Amino acid sequence: MKEPTERFSDRVENYAKYRPHYPDDLSAFVRETVPRPARIADVGSGTGILTRQLLGAGYEVYGVEPNAPMRAEAERTLEADPRFHSIEGAAESTSLADQSIDLITSAQAFHWFDRAKTKVEFRRILKHRRLVALIWNDRQADASTFSWKYEELLRRALPEYLEVSHRHPNTEDIRVFFEPGEVALKKFPNVQQLDREAFMGRLLSSSYVPLEGRPGHQEVMRAAERLFDESAVDGEVVFAYETMLYLGAFDV
Repeated sequence: MKEPTERFSDRVENYAKYRPHYPDDLSAFVRETVPRPARIADVGSGTGILTRQLLGAGYEVYGVEPNAPMRAEAERTLEADPRFHSIEGAAESTSLADQSIDLITSAQAFHWFDRAKTKVEFRRILKHRRLVALIWNDRQADASTFSWKYEELLRRALPEYLEVSHRHPNTEDIRVFFEPGEVALKKFPNVQQLDREAFMGRLLSSSYVPLEGRPGHQEVMRAAERLFDESAVDGEVVFAYETMLYLGAFDV
């Protein structure tokens, strides 16, 4: 199994193009919670999916990412915005200055962090409110017949899928991370409409799916194509997500 910081190096293009974005209601909630102007550290920022939305919401954003290919993709698409700062760093060692950040966000990444070291680092770089938003797009496997058939395909054909999916922390894990501070959960509906190309690209953006030339690739691709053909309506399938935002505050 690859190291977390290397998992997506060979699938950056698919990740950037086909991973779901985050709902507008989430951006509105962030604006209500942290008034602008403010500095946000988007830790584990990847190709910049959330970073781009935070910039669009009017924030100055430090995208902290250890994976060089993913960081380069974010730089390529966001470098024209003077409020974007690309940082080669990790959750455990961001290189950001003490008490320089108003909010930390982390989307689809917290489950890869060393939590004890990350907590020390987050407390160091945050200003007095010490706010952290941990965010996931949680695909709803029971949302439709297509959704549960896709889930069954992953479980049947991809042994590493369950190992990766089980890494995602539950609410109790996150409560312990913020202890003795408090944490609240906000949920937002989110959907992703995919044509055939986008559906296949979305599948290949996942680190547990073998790429072309690797064992199991052709079998998974053929099964996915059959599923798309039997499920598509007007040339598209729909993934339903529940976007979860855990907003926590460390003790001061």
